[in-house]
Amino acid sequence: MPPEASWIILHNMIHAAFIELSTKGFTDIVNITEEIKSILSSSSIRNGQMCIFVPGSTGSVTTIEFEDGVISDLREAIETLVPKDKEYKHDKRWGDGNGFSHIRAALMKPGLTIPIIDRHLTLGTWQQLVFIDFDNKSRSRSIVVQITGE
Repeated sequence: MPPEASWIILHNMIHAAFIELSTKGFTDIVNITEEIKSILSSSSIRNGQMCIFVPGSTGSVTTIEFEDGVISDLREAIETLVPKDKEYKHDKRWGDGNGFSHIRAALMKPGLTIPIIDRHLTLGTWQQLVFIDFDNKSRSRSIVVQITGE
């Protein structure tokens, strides 16, 4: 018989914030690293994890080296995988022309979690956090950031 798990949570805290963005759509990639670091600094959490989440079905967050060449390469790769000029069943049903946006966001995912150690995000040297807007028009976006830990 396996041992029973017992948990004692001491000094657990939660800090939540939002990042508000205006985006252009069509794979607009926005570096949000500094905003994320600022949210961490405003919290009192030393060790834990940060969840970054995009409500909605046409946006995504990920990490990448935020450099013009890599950004261009990512846009090209996404266009190759999920072309915007293909016929999508979603477009036939709703007539909004953003079927490609939903598929791209589903593949890239709406959120990620980053460990926090000693008040620092555990990002690699060239790793930045980005929001990607896949929709086919400009949008106002809100990104949810929640930090849990102690």
